[in-house]
Amino acid sequence: MITERPPREASLFGLLLGLLRGPGFRRLLTVRLLSQFSDGVFQASLAAFALFSPDKQSSPGEIAAALAVVTLPFSVVGPFTGVMLDRWRRRQVLLTGNLVRGGLCLLTALLLLGGVPRWGFYAAALLVIGINRFILSGLSASLPRVVEPSALVTANAVSPTLGTVAATAGGFLGLGLGLVASGAAGGALTVGLSALLYLVAALAVRPIGPDELGPDLPLELPPLRQALATAWHDLRAGLGHLLRECRPAVRALAAVSLARFCYGVLTVVVLMLCRYTFNRAEDVDGGLATLGLAVGMSAVGFFLAAAVSPWATRRLGLHGWMTLCLAAAAVFVPALGLFFRTAPTMAAALLLGVVTQGTKICADTLVQESVEDEYRGRVFAIYDVLMNVSYVAAAAATALVLPLDGRSAPVVLALAALYALGALLYFRASRRS
Repeated sequence: MITERPPREASLFGLLLGLLRGPGFRRLLTVRLLSQFSDGVFQASLAAFALFSPDKQSSPGEIAAALAVVTLPFSVVGPFTGVMLDRWRRRQVLLTGNLVRGGLCLLTALLLLGGVPRWGFYAAALLVIGINRFILSGLSASLPRVVEPSALVTANAVSPTLGTVAATAGGFLGLGLGLVASGAAGGALTVGLSALLYLVAALAVRPIGPDELGPDLPLELPPLRQALATAWHDLRAGLGHLLRECRPAVRALAAVSLARFCYGVLTVVVLMLCRYTFNRAEDVDGGLATLGLAVGMSAVGFFLAAAVSPWATRRLGLHGWMTLCLAAAAVFVPALGLFFRTAPTMAAALLLGVVTQGTKICADTLVQESVEDEYRGRVFAIYDVLMNVSYVAAAAATALVLPLDGRSAPVVLALAALYALGALLYFRASRRS
């Protein structure tokens, strides 16, 4: 049964202090921060290379294509990684994944110095980001192993949100390096730094006990070949468990997928505004700087969501806070977005960070509480696929209707209506349950 509110006698400060005192949570949080800081550095190099090249005019369609290249292939195989998360030691997944990403980034840096074509850089990004999704699913599936159930909402507020802040800080560092050193040498420097940081993240995994993060298996782990042979059966079992016995998780996944879709549309809108409306098209450095400001404001919003969500779920419940986040976006997106000016857009980025992360905190908690541990890895892999597909679908849809400068009142109004519809449907479904 879903625990809608944490015990009232446990204060937010007490829960947070208890989390930080727990050695398991501290170790897992350290791995997340280092991994996502490295992600931010690498993704900044990808953005600079693909979207802000001085010799190239990027369009919404090209942004959608770049997102599809680095996301959709691993969305197809993503659920099968969940099967592995329920069979392999999650601690080894975190260790090996970061080591492999470090090696791939080091190879990519060398290729950039040698004049790698654009498709080669995308191929490396495809592998690095694909492993990244695997690791994030493993971190989410491991979290209930290191915290008490009463502290799960707070843990979901603190851990993923601080990870997002770390990724943003890494992105700032990567963008800063891109401004200082442009061209192939600057790209190689940024990607090489991300390789070093991934190796540091791998070292941070070593203090974690081999079985500390689960999963609990009554027998020895089966051979890889056998595990792959039964993957389809296990995936169907995980999906069946989700649909039959975890209705709150199903509703939460639908709501967070809608929020992710809207966030994806607004991401492309802001990219186009930063490149062509808030700056001259030839002012690449100005575009990167404005984009960095927007990312920073969104990161502040993520941090505020981490601070507010435990308090809000105590008073409104998980379902109430999820509904309020969706409804609030329906109001402030048109109120601020229709100006198409820098200051209102930055304010909208901050508030969007709050509501997007707020919905994810609620969804993470509902999935963790309602899904049994033996299925949790598979369900989080399905969760990850939904997030990726929603994001890429948003970029593809936006490419069909958004002008080059990003100014489109119909797009903004349609998003407001979509947020409002999502809030209404989720509210009615949660009340019926």
